[in-house]
Amino acid sequence: MMAYEANFDGLVGPTHNYSGLSTGNIASLTYKHQISNPKQAALQGLDKMRALANLGLIQGVIAPQMRPDIKMLRRLGFSGNDNRVLQQASKHAPQLLTCCYSASSMWAANAATVSPSADTNDRRIHFTPANLVSHFHRSIEHQTTARILAAMFNDDNRFCHHQPLPASEQLGDEGAANHTRFCDQYGHQGVEMFVFGRYGFDQHQQAPMQYPARQTYEASAAIARLHQLDPQQVVMAQQNPLLIDQGVFHNDVIAVGNQQTLFCHQYAFLNQTDVYQQLQQKMGTDFSIIEVPNDVVSVDDAVSSYLFNSQLVTLPNGDVSLILPHQCRDNPRVWHYVQQLLQMRVGINRVDLFDLSQSMKNGGGPACLRLRVVLTAKEQQAVNPAVLLTDSLFKQLQAWIHLHYRDQLVDADFADPSLLLQSQTALDELTRILKLGSVYDFQRM
Repeated sequence: MMAYEANFDGLVGPTHNYSGLSTGNIASLTYKHQISNPKQAALQGLDKMRALANLGLIQGVIAPQMRPDIKMLRRLGFSGNDNRVLQQASKHAPQLLTCCYSASSMWAANAATVSPSADTNDRRIHFTPANLVSHFHRSIEHQTTARILAAMFNDDNRFCHHQPLPASEQLGDEGAANHTRFCDQYGHQGVEMFVFGRYGFDQHQQAPMQYPARQTYEASAAIARLHQLDPQQVVMAQQNPLLIDQGVFHNDVIAVGNQQTLFCHQYAFLNQTDVYQQLQQKMGTDFSIIEVPNDVVSVDDAVSSYLFNSQLVTLPNGDVSLILPHQCRDNPRVWHYVQQLLQMRVGINRVDLFDLSQSMKNGGGPACLRLRVVLTAKEQQAVNPAVLLTDSLFKQLQAWIHLHYRDQLVDADFADPSLLLQSQTALDELTRILKLGSVYDFQRM
């Protein structure tokens, strides 16, 4: 059956800030406490969405979380009206307040793991929202994420929505950032590769020493079962723990795949040769592996430029494009390699560059910003049409951002009750634009 890969990008929220909350994410820690520009961040992400739509790709929008999370602050013991809750948290627990202001849901690759209907036993698209238990500021996202995804993909005959995995460190799940699907055509059964950082229950297995491994084998295996995947069409691969300690906090920082191509660093995986053999055996002779040598692009260069945190997309005319941030062009070694890659003609024949500086400073590039969903024509018709990007929706969202977003934000602004009101006003309007219904807690009281 003919199918297409759609990209659903996370819309950057009104409280985009640089609080350095993500342990193991070098960019997040490097730019901690700098002044952010929420308006610019949202517009940069929206511009990328429009550009990919103009290339002929199906492009959708995922609404951000409501921040600050007042409900969570109340669960943590702060009381009174909303303004008093903010004042108490700012005075007595500023770190908790900062976490409850995080706009990290912009990185939609962490929203969920998605398996297309061609791969699942019941021939529905399966969604499992990520529990994101490795960091508190992200672990509070999944309930709203589940509501938003259900409002976007609201047809039980076509879509199956699972609950997030139990909130346990042994079942840590970070969503599609550690999941890649390969296939000859999008509508044919494919091979799904789940990449994990450690074993949750077996402490004798290799694991990183400095930074946390966020995805566990047990979580990946559970999702493969929930999604009713054929075990013969699944590959389990472990991240190289040495690279996690160098800032490779997700697999999509060091590898990206699409259709019959895997593009990765020389040291991306533990037992890398075995991973390659499994993929080649299951995918066949047409499967292509583009391995970037460490002496050409070092791990540090890969992490700082986000060469692998790119979108690898097949355009309607058959071209395969690498969607890169400007940082790749700004790094002479990485850019030299990219030029060589194009000349080699090994399956990637164009590059598209984007200014995503606001997201990049917080540790997320093009791949982090999007959730991939393979859709047949009938499945696309079942998607909430209001979340699919058109010229009209682009202009509407652009005007919405200019109206509601601030030009700068720092941690000191978090005690300002007007920021809470601005965020609620903005997101209440957004749910009407995207026809999502009442997905936020403040709308459900």
